[in-house]
Amino acid sequence: MDVLIVEPLDPNVLNWLAARHAVQYAPELAQQPHAFRETLVRVRSVIIPPSVALDAATLQGAPQLRIVGRLSAGAENIDIDACARAGIEVVRPASASAGAEAEFVIGALLQMLRRVPIISDDGLLVGRELGGLTVGLVGMTATVKPLQQLLQAFGARVIGYDPGVHASDPIWSRSGVEPVGLQELLQGSDAVCVLLTYYPRFAGLFGARLLTECKLNQVLVSLGHSSLFNEAALAQALREGPLAAAWFDSLEPGALDPGRPLRHIDTLQVTPRVSATTQQSRVRSAWAVARRIDELLLSVPPRRSFRQTLPGEFAGLEDGPAPA
Repeated sequence: MDVLIVEPLDPNVLNWLAARHAVQYAPELAQQPHAFRETLVRVRSVIIPPSVALDAATLQGAPQLRIVGRLSAGAENIDIDACARAGIEVVRPASASAGAEAEFVIGALLQMLRRVPIISDDGLLVGRELGGLTVGLVGMTATVKPLQQLLQAFGARVIGYDPGVHASDPIWSRSGVEPVGLQELLQGSDAVCVLLTYYPRFAGLFGARLLTECKLNQVLVSLGHSSLFNEAALAQALREGPLAAAWFDSLEPGALDPGRPLRHIDTLQVTPRVSATTQQSRVRSAWAVARRIDELLLSVPPRRSFRQTLPGEFAGLEDGPAPA
């Protein structure tokens, strides 16, 4: 089988793939892990949703697998290192959801700036406008360009930081974002948007030392994995300042359970990964992943399957050895 599709897919994309390859469309396998692993044994490529884990043990039972597709940019459910070791390419849409994420960030900022008032110089509780504020972007992802354009239209100043991008890199000038250090960004921004791709080395990056450096009454939107933040430090920054409010579109399961630091913080808004999920972005993502899978399937030959041979048997020569 060429393609196993476990995630709901746009019908036009599904029909296009089915016309070119042997396709099995089985979204029900997302809830049937044993059946999923059994089916995976004989497929060359698979498209999976976030709820399906693909770890090293699962990959060992997929000898034909060459390609793994995800319709969203996140890949926390996929063991990327194990895929690399097995020669499996992970296909994700590079920028299909960038516009959707940028719009979501703008909406979140506008809501927090108005719904969480601050005390003005004349002693009144008032909201704030996005225009004229400084917005810091952490992480130079594909979302930065459309987000910067929207922020600029509102009249905001945009600064940015990425631990993997030097200040002299031309990407900053192309995106219209002014590069600064992380501490300077937190100290000088009225609003911060965390877009940074999560890697284990970034776990707890935003801890007590950094969060206490934030500008007073700062609002924060995070599309990145919540493991980028130290829970206790974030809770303290929201309860006692300097953060006025925060919005997380990806929060670790159980983070709001009784006994956890973020429990009962009314200035914390949480949404279940909806920033990238729009009708338009789903279609763009589906086409991007499908076309790349098609390209790879046509260029990468399937792995050969070998059977065990008995002593004295010529492997692969049913009619005996070739004459001398």
